[in-house]
Amino acid sequence: MAKPSETNVAEFSVSDIAFAVKRMVEDSFGYVRVRGEISGFRGQAASGHCYFTLKDEKARLDSVIWRGTFQKLKVKPEEGLEVIATGRLTTFPGASKYQIVVESLEPAGVGALMALLEERKKKLAAEGLFDEARKRNLPYLPRTIGVVTSPTGAVIRDIVHRLSDRFPVRVLVWPVRVQGESSADEVTAAIKGFNNLEADGPVPRPDLLIVARGGGSIEDLWSFNEENVARAAAASDIPLISAVGHETDWTLIDFVSDLRAPTPTGAAEMAVPVRHELVASVGDLERRLENATLRHLDRCRTSLRGLERALPSLKDLMALPRQRLDAAGERLSRALEAGTALQKNRFTSLAARMNEKALTRMLVRHREIASTLSARMARAGDSDVARRRQKLDNLAARLDPRLLLRPYEEKVRRCEDLGRRGTDAFSRLVSDRRKSLASFSKLMDAFSFENVLQRGFAIVRSDEGAIVRSVSQVSAGDGLSLQFGDGLIAARAGEVSGDAPAAVPTPKPKRAKKKAARTSEDQGSLF
Repeated sequence: MAKPSETNVAEFSVSDIAFAVKRMVEDSFGYVRVRGEISGFRGQAASGHCYFTLKDEKARLDSVIWRGTFQKLKVKPEEGLEVIATGRLTTFPGASKYQIVVESLEPAGVGALMALLEERKKKLAAEGLFDEARKRNLPYLPRTIGVVTSPTGAVIRDIVHRLSDRFPVRVLVWPVRVQGESSADEVTAAIKGFNNLEADGPVPRPDLLIVARGGGSIEDLWSFNEENVARAAAASDIPLISAVGHETDWTLIDFVSDLRAPTPTGAAEMAVPVRHELVASVGDLERRLENATLRHLDRCRTSLRGLERALPSLKDLMALPRQRLDAAGERLSRALEAGTALQKNRFTSLAARMNEKALTRMLVRHREIASTLSARMARAGDSDVARRRQKLDNLAARLDPRLLLRPYEEKVRRCEDLGRRGTDAFSRLVSDRRKSLASFSKLMDAFSFENVLQRGFAIVRSDEGAIVRSVSQVSAGDGLSLQFGDGLIAARAGEVSGDAPAAVPTPKPKRAKKKAARTSEDQGSLF
């Protein structure tokens, strides 16, 4: 067999081959639609990209969805879902494989949509979102109604017209797209937006929500089967009526809403009562209340008259109290005369005692008492001052500064002694630690692998930097790095053998023979 250097076959690098194949695949399959079942889907990676496989009964095709594309997809990939993927074929030179870069996904037929819908329905039902116990009653007469629908369709006109006929109320419209890629996100944002309004804010918070859309195919109504729409409707604090499609159309939002209307017009009828019927009902209740009040007053009047006949007359009731009042009046006049005479006698007795001599004797006696008390107070004050002065002298003698400072001087001397001892102990500890550190440093130098490399050994590492400890870790042609005591050398592995290699003499470089250079123009391209 001829040596490669002696043939006229052009040499290609691995990269040349890989990128040539990449260009050929991308030129031949620039834009394709592929039908298959999703396999190996594990959600978004940390980078936000998605990786999975499309398969059928005979082959598999690696697939990737970039992060920006994944956020715009109407139908998200799910394990086991049969889809039609639209994108472009390309290759990944780093792994020698081809793959499709998906730009859009759609379920493969109505059967796949129904299977996906049934799976979501089971999932939400298992979480209890369809339970009747969590559904609330609608307000009887809402003041404000929020409508989530398209502002340009016939649905909003039908709802407003029906509300005007039955009972005019304030209507707030949150415009959304009712089909398309962004429809589900807009409906979800509208439901959450109405719930986030403040009750006393500039825009009033609705008392009732209506999510409405006209009829259509399952693909047209698919936005209302999305999981985020169903969860937003279930989490709404405002009671919600779903009116999506016609009476025969059912979506996931119908199962989680508080009430499902067969049509948007039916939702308006459920939201408010008929005004003239309500006025007639109130009038009837008013008349019934008036008649009941009159009948109650008649019964009370009749009962009062019967009780009045059973009571005694006013004269009989007032005779005894009037007799007691007359007796009390007679006793009061006699008591006043007796009291006046008694007080007059007491006043005469006191006037006889209040003469000039009696007052003089009383004044002299009180002056003597005041003089005695004044002398006693002066003596008591001098005695108290002397006692307090003696007590103050005793305290001054006890507060001698020399006696007070003696305990503190002893403590100061003891602290200074402890400080000197602590300084000496710390110095000895630092010296011991330095000696120990120096010993450990010498020990580390003795066991360092760099000293081993200085004796003629080397460390073998792979291209990734991992240390090669066995021949089984190396394949022929692998790049290696040899670390010696004074530097690094790059090498490439030759033929690998499990036996210990014999000493191989270093071959001398051969002088290249001069041959006529052949150009690659004489040889055709592989592609």
